[in-house]
Amino acid sequence: MTDVSVDHPFDQQLDARELACPLPLLKAKQAISGMQVGQVLWLLATDAGSQRDIRRYAELSGHILEASETFDGEFHYWLRKSGD
Repeated sequence: MTDVSVDHPFDQQLDARELACPLPLLKAKQAISGMQVGQVLWLLATDAGSQRDIRRYAELSGHILEASETFDGEFHYWLRKSGD
C-alpha cells in the first residue's frame, strides 16, 4: 500500500479492505458517528461499489468528501464529519 496519508490529514483510519458491499459503508457510518464534528475519517476499501456508496452517503448525510483517490486497486476516501 502506498503511504498517501501525508497528503491528506486525518483523525481516524478505517481499514475496510477485503470487505464486500455494503460493509465498507456501514463501518464508515459507525466510525463517523463516534467522531467529533470537523474530524476526518480516512477510509480504505477494495470494493468497487464503495465509490458510488461513499459519494452518495456524503451527499445524503451532509458530511464532506474531501478527497477520493485510487491506488493499486484500493479506494481511499477522506470524509469530514459535518455538524448536521
